[in-house]
Amino acid sequence: AARLSGGGENRLVSLPLSRIRVIMKSSPEVSSINQDALFLTAKATELFVQYLATYSYKHGRGKEKSALTYSDLSHTAEECETFQFLADILPKKILASKYLKMLEKEKRDGEVGEDEDEEEDDDEDESVGEDAGS
Repeated sequence: AARLSGGGENRLVSLPLSRIRVIMKSSPEVSSINQDALFLTAKATELFVQYLATYSYKHGRGKEKSALTYSDLSHTAEECETFQFLADILPKKILASKYLKMLEKEKRDGEVGEDEDEEEDDDEDESVGEDAGS
């Protein structure tokens, strides 16, 4: 137990246990945290981050540059089924100007879609009226 809370070279985990405890306690379902559970959560998180980084490095452009980049991580989150739950957390970076253009396009497409829906509703009303008159 001394090694778990100690800050020496013999630490078994790299992540700060106090921070992990705070994150775990932020859940309303958690009332108390066993020291073993805290350690295992920290170790599992550390191993997951290591696996994500290694996978992203190997399957991204990291090998070419001898560096792991944010775009490698975001590409992994988007393309690999195992990591797709991270896609919202690691979105691909885009320029603000590109984003604004995308918003404009969506707004225009939305307006066109609404107009088409209204026309379809009018067509349906007319066809119902024709059937009733027959």
